[in-house]
Order: sequence, then C-alpha cells, then structure tokens
Amino acid sequence: MPSTVGLRAGDELAGKVAVVTGGARNIGRAIARALAAGGASVMVNAKTSRSEAEKTVGMIGDKAALHIADVTKPEDVQRLVDATVKKFGRIDFLVNNAAVRYETAFADMSYDEWRSVLSIVLDGAFLCAKAVLPHLVKAGGGTIVNIGGQTGHKGAAERAHVITAKAGLAGMTKALAMDLAPHKITVNCVVPGTIDSQRGLPGVPDRPAHRMTVPPIGRRGEPEEVAAMVRMLCGPDARYITGQSIHLNGGGFMP
Repeated sequence: MPSTVGLRAGDELAGKVAVVTGGARNIGRAIARALAAGGASVMVNAKTSRSEAEKTVGMIGDKAALHIADVTKPEDVQRLVDATVKKFGRIDFLVNNAAVRYETAFADMSYDEWRSVLSIVLDGAFLCAKAVLPHLVKAGGGTIVNIGGQTGHKGAAERAHVITAKAGLAGMTKALAMDLAPHKITVNCVVPGTIDSQRGLPGVPDRPAHRMTVPPIGRRGEPEEVAAMVRMLCGPDARYITGQSIHLNGGGFMP
C-alpha cells in the first residue's frame, strides 16, 4: 500500500503557490501532492511525460495545473513561471526536482550525455531560480528546495555525470542561501538515499538485484517520505533552516 506520509490534510501552506519541476511521477509527484495537502496550489512541470503529469494533477484536483516545459531552455522556463503567476497569482516555493539518472562507465560516456545530465540538473535549477526570484521577493520571502542525490556525497560507479551534477547542486544550495537570505528566501537541498521508484522509465535505470541495497533501517524509502521533508521546509516552522543538505537515507550514509 502506498505511503500516506506527508499527505495529511493541513493548512500551513494555505494561500501559497509552488512550482515543482519533474513532477510527473515518483518523488516529484509525491512532492506536488504533499504541498497540495498542506494547502498550497501547485504548478506541475514535466518535459515530455504529459500523461503521467496529468495523473499527478488529477490526484490533486483544482489546486494543481500542468505546464510542459524543458527546464534547460530559458524561454520555456520563463513561460512556466508566467503561466504559474497567471493561473495562481503568485509564487512562493520552487522545487528543483527535474533530473535524469543515466548509468554509463566513464570510458564510454559521451560529451553529449555528460552535458545532458548537467544541463537538466544544474542549468535547470539555475534558470528556474532566476525566473522565480522576482516573485519570491515580491511575496516577501519564500523557499527553494533542490532535490539532491546520495551519490553526490558518497560516490558511485558509472555515474560520473550524475554525481558531478548532484554535488554541484549541493554547492549551489549554499551559494543561493547566502545570496538570497536578505530577501527572506531559504534554500535547502533534500538528499534522498535509496528510494523505491517506478522503473523502466526514461532516466530511471533498471538495476540488478545485487545493487538494490537496503540501508541499516531495514527498508528502502518511499517518495512520500522525501516529500514530507520538502513540505516541512516550505512551512512556517522551517524559516531558520537554510543552506543545508538534509539527508533522508535510513542510515545508508551518515555525513
């Protein structure tokens, strides 16, 4: 049975508006649903997975909308932000979740594949943060949450591009936290460990059984558990938390 962690009804985010990139499925879907459960309106972004993103919006209802956009393209990102403001009137939260997770040995990795991963994770986060910034300032403050990756902190084989991108995202988090603090904007990085997710999809590699590791707590995490942390960071009780990489991994990595 799917977890309901983070989906309890509440109103701590009432009147707020979130943009969630990569919101079609898995962690992105869970985040969109959790923010809506807290009372926020949510713009769900996807690049190509329209049908899956529509399912996410359907799970939420009238408090959600869908906008297809490639976060590596400045004009697409601006249209995403403009559509959100037109639909909901403001922006308070940005969740940079869009990513791909290819697995390729470094010797076989092409420059195009390297650039594809870094552009989605890093360029996408940069462009989205730049585009929402005037709206967060206008709102009197807000929250940016970047979704990192455990391998960006502990390393892994055949993922040089993903590790580099996720490590860079943790660094960007610190930089933005410093720059945006005067505007009462908090910036944090939520770092999932081994999370159960739908496989057989673009950018989600199928893994052999011996690599499906279980952390010390005895199970893999659920997308909803990651979403619950994002919801908390967007809420009123997290205004003193910024510049942090917060690990959710069942003890699989202890920095």
